[in-house]
This record gives sequence, structure tokens and C-alpha cells, in this order.
Amino acid sequence: MKTKLISNIILISAGLIAACQSGKEKQAAPDPFAISSEKLSFKVDTLYQELENPWGMTWLSDGTMLITERKGEILVFKDDQYTGEKLAGVPAVHEVNQAGLLDIQTHPNHADNGWIYLSYAKPVEGGGATAIMRAKVQGNSLVEKEDLIITAPAVEGGRHFGSRIVFDKDNYLYFSNGERGSNPENAQTLENFHGKIHRIHDDGRVPEDNPFVNETGAVASIWTYGNRNPQGLVYDKANDRIFGIEHGPKGGDEINILEKGKNYGWPEITYGIDYDDSIITEDTVKAGMEQPIHFWRPSIAPCGSMIVTSDRYPEWKGNLLVGALKSQHIARVELAGNNYANEEKLLQDIGRVRHVAESPDGYIYAVTEGTGLLIKLVPQE
Repeated sequence: MKTKLISNIILISAGLIAACQSGKEKQAAPDPFAISSEKLSFKVDTLYQELENPWGMTWLSDGTMLITERKGEILVFKDDQYTGEKLAGVPAVHEVNQAGLLDIQTHPNHADNGWIYLSYAKPVEGGGATAIMRAKVQGNSLVEKEDLIITAPAVEGGRHFGSRIVFDKDNYLYFSNGERGSNPENAQTLENFHGKIHRIHDDGRVPEDNPFVNETGAVASIWTYGNRNPQGLVYDKANDRIFGIEHGPKGGDEINILEKGKNYGWPEITYGIDYDDSIITEDTVKAGMEQPIHFWRPSIAPCGSMIVTSDRYPEWKGNLLVGALKSQHIARVELAGNNYANEEKLLQDIGRVRHVAESPDGYIYAVTEGTGLLIKLVPQE
């Protein structure tokens, strides 16, 4: 079934390749093999098929696309084609299990300042630590590299490193950091970095209005806590809110609206059970702990996510698109204000969808593990 789906996607995307190579934007003619979803018909353009463990993707102001590979590589794409080049100067990474080179984002003012931001597992004494680095691209290399923040304590393993990066309207940088798996209690203490969402200035300084900046013993960069392993982080500019897409235990994946200083409960409350079917806690609700706007049971293993803002997809505008690792699809989530309203599965069995993102020119892209694909969703009239 999976092989047939991928073959069909590659076949129906062939007609777009010439247009991509020419660099000229053309409205694709209606295609008899286009996929009809509940609200939109679209065509899948398969741009690349040899990814290994992709994690993040972003676009420079000149249109160049960068994709991170967890093992410590950044692949360079231009005009939707892989150039065959990888950036030099990528920092060494602690590549263990889920840890390695993770997310990549450009600064909102990249055209003026040239900054890009990386989250990665940095090799340090004691194992690996999630770090946020900023750098610039010069030619085919990263230059002016600077670690802005290094989380602690380090761990030998590679579970639950997070780690997504988003900027808000005021250019504050938020990043997610998982609780490291075997130490869920990390999420409930303010004295370490793990199991949290953090907020810093774009140069690494800690904002003076962070919620715990004046609390003795607390990590000053913490914005929220009680987060298990947020592998999706989405800033909704239209409504000035941040969604945390929480990779939960078995049957406990969550969508949360993240608010300053709030406790999201892990592991004190959860709608899931442990992977061996043992009970983590009997509680799903506790005073002082926030409820998700949605949870998945069974789990889909949510990962990189986005909110549709492009006019190219008017029927999807304002929807969340959530990559699903375990369930191997893209979840299109409709919202009604701050509430979950409806959901549709797109591209079932496409592969383990690690990330979904919207390009500056308004197209939706996704990367997969297992099948190793970079795809582009092209709306049809």
C-alpha cells in the first residue's frame, strides 16, 4: 500500500518538474490524478527522494531552501531542486537516537541582518545539551556562529530533545526542550531547562518580563513548564498566540495554547499511558495545570507543524497542519477560536512526516523519514 502511494505521488508530480526547473511560476492545469481532500484539491510535487532523517527547513531571503539532517548536515535547495551542496561549518552534534541537528529558522528580518538560527544537541561534558545557535550563511558556509543558550543538565542519551524554534511579532525567540524521557520529573521543576518552552531575545538575552526571571533558583528563560516533548511549535501571527504540539506518551499527544508562566501538567496529568501499558497517573485534571485544546487517542506522534496563512489555500487558511510520525500522514486541524473543531488526515502512508512548513511564496512543503521525501502541495482549481 505504502509503495503504491509513493509511486503514484512521484508519477503525478512529474508534470510540474519542468515548470520548477524553468523558475517560472505557472498555474498547474487540472490533473486527473490530483488528490481531493474535504475542502481542497491539490497535487503532490515530489522534489527529492533521498532524505535520511530530516528535521527542519527554512528559506533564506534569496529563496534558497535549507533542510537539516539530524546527523549534522544542512542540504541546499534552489528553485525546488537539490543543488548537491551541503553547508560547511555546521556545528558538531551529539547524534544519539532523537538528538542531533534539529530545527532551523531564519530571523524575521533576515533580509536585513542575515541571521539564521539552529537548535541542536551540543556535545558537552556529560553527554548532549540542547543549544540554540545563530549564524550567517556566507557562500556555502556558516559563519559568525554563536551559541546563544545551552540547556542543562547534559544527558548521555538521546530522548526528548525537542526542539522547535519560532519568533513572535516582537521578534522574541521561543524554543521547545523535552524532558529527556527517563526523567519526566524534570518538567515540573523550574530549576532545570528540560520539559519547558523557553523565551529569549534574538541575541540570546533573557527578557526582563519572563515569568520566573526574579524567582530564586528558577531558570530565567522559562516561558512555560510541564511540557513533555514538544516537537511542534507554531506561532499564529493573526491571533498572536503560540501552539505547542506535544509528543505525548501512548494515547497522550496534545495541542496546547501556550501562555506565559503556565504549567501544562506533565507528568502529573496526562490522557495517555506508558508504552508498556502501565499507568503513569490516574489524573487528567489538576488545579493549576492547563488542559490541552485537543489530545489524540490513539497517538499519532505529532511533530513539525505550521498554520496556513497563504492565500493559495483559501479553504485551509487558519488551519494547523501537523506532521504525524507514527501515523504517517499530515493532520489538518480546523480551529474555532481557541477550540479544536475538526480534523482531516492527508496523504496517509506518505512516510513519517517530520515537518510541514509554508514557504515565503506561500506553498506548503513537507519532509518525511523512512520514505525520504521532500514534497510540495500544489493547489488545483
